[in-house]
Amino acid sequence: MPTGENAKLQFEGGQTSYSMEALSNSGDAITFTSNATLFSGADGASPDVRPDGLATGGAVSVAVSGGDDVVDIAAMTVYLAGVKTAVSSSADEAITRASGDFGSVSSITVTSAGAIAVIQGTDNTDQTVNDIRDTAGGPPLIPVGSVEIAQVRTTTNAAGIITSTEIFDTVGIHKERYDSPLYSIVPEDAEVVFNSALQLIHTGLVPKGVYASYADPIFTDIDLASDFVPSEKSHSVSSTQVYGATLGSSSSSLSQGTFTAYLNDGITDSLVKSKDDNLWFKFFPDRYKTPYILDQGKLGMARAFPAGDSLSCACTISASSASVGVEG
Repeated sequence: MPTGENAKLQFEGGQTSYSMEALSNSGDAITFTSNATLFSGADGASPDVRPDGLATGGAVSVAVSGGDDVVDIAAMTVYLAGVKTAVSSSADEAITRASGDFGSVSSITVTSAGAIAVIQGTDNTDQTVNDIRDTAGGPPLIPVGSVEIAQVRTTTNAAGIITSTEIFDTVGIHKERYDSPLYSIVPEDAEVVFNSALQLIHTGLVPKGVYASYADPIFTDIDLASDFVPSEKSHSVSSTQVYGATLGSSSSSLSQGTFTAYLNDGITDSLVKSKDDNLWFKFFPDRYKTPYILDQGKLGMARAFPAGDSLSCACTISASSASVGVEG
């Protein structure tokens, strides 16, 4: 039977950092990938995800001046290419109507340079409007790097006050917010996964930009280690006796990962200096083969300084999810 004689245990001894950069759309506008193999969760190195979109303010309203074919836009902050950008308010922002009594949709946007821009869609051949991008009577595609904050929909060519019923700002339809839809960070895949697909409302039918800063772990061998146990789920069953039957239920719990490490002086060892940090660990059952186990969690340790034996520490990995096996 195989043993762990040739096993190898590594820990996250450092990181390669990536400053704020665009993540890549995997093709479904849901999963966005990075240049990392794993996302580090170490102190000061965990991912900072910043999708393009409106953050605060930016309400579009009926013009206080009472002028024809204009709207007022409140001051706002917008995430653009990973940078939170302040945009000043604008009064009497002009809206262009259709060439006749036709339906027309104008998109109110913030450009990649942080300026307000109104983009008019294609006029319809009648007075109806719709939600279908880049069609007659629908909203326009907006430039890549811009953020849509509202739409104005008109159905007549006659000059007049833009009313509140002609201003539309539903999040996910007429407005892009940085925090919608919600997303999850998947450390083991170095990906950001949204709960639903991002709107394909930009030129070329592409979604808004998703930016992040992150770090990729650099693994260091723990030269003298033994007895690695990964973080894994355990399951238990409880039952209640009722008349003529038994009701059962199951529950799950996550155990800590553990290992023993032997130290140089128990103070200057790089592993000791990393205690209490949230780190990745990589365990190879056979250092000469590819499969390995990945575990991520907070490193705890209990050091021992015996008079007649090697200095050692009993280490724990307090994970938030179970370890994963990688075939290579």
